[in-house]
Amino acid sequence: MKNNSERLSDILSWLDSISYIKTEKIPEVDLYMDQVTSFMEEHLKKTKRSPEDKALTKTMINNYVKNRLLPPPEKKKYSKEHILTLVFIYYFKSVLSISDIQNILNPLTDRYFGEKSSPSLTDIYDGIFKLEGHQVERLKEMIREEYMISETAFSDLEDLDEEDADFLQKFTFICLLNFDVYTKKLLIEKIVDSMKKPELPKNKRKR
Repeated sequence: MKNNSERLSDILSWLDSISYIKTEKIPEVDLYMDQVTSFMEEHLKKTKRSPEDKALTKTMINNYVKNRLLPPPEKKKYSKEHILTLVFIYYFKSVLSISDIQNILNPLTDRYFGEKSSPSLTDIYDGIFKLEGHQVERLKEMIREEYMISETAFSDLEDLDEEDADFLQKFTFICLLNFDVYTKKLLIEKIVDSMKKPELPKNKRKR
């Protein structure tokens, strides 16, 4: 069994191995559905929990189009901007509901999905994801701190055997990480709610 120092080192090394899809890796030519799923599968494989999981399926893409998360394809082909939007959906869907993602992405695609938009969707994507390195370093510092806290949480219980101590350390670490995710999710939902356009009264809606 690995000691805590080795386990923390593995976690930090794993964080360093994760990277986003660079825009220069995305084909400039439009892709058919099978090509889109193959591309996403190849470039997001390190983020999957197990090799059997699918990063993206045809059914998922069709549902995204149906639920207006993704603009419909042109002649069954998906552009570079479709790929960029799918990457945003991929990261949002593990935390947010479909309706929340819709409220976030609809203004984005309405304003910037198109070759003549300024800034372009590519510019926006690059501007956001270039911050990744800085965010990873901040995350690593937070994880180091929370890991150290989890190591000392039950250190005053002298009668714990090694197995119990190891379990409680992992459980405490999971709880600390989960609290961070939970509070950030609430904050995101609060911001999304502030972005929603108020509904018109029924008698004032267009007929």
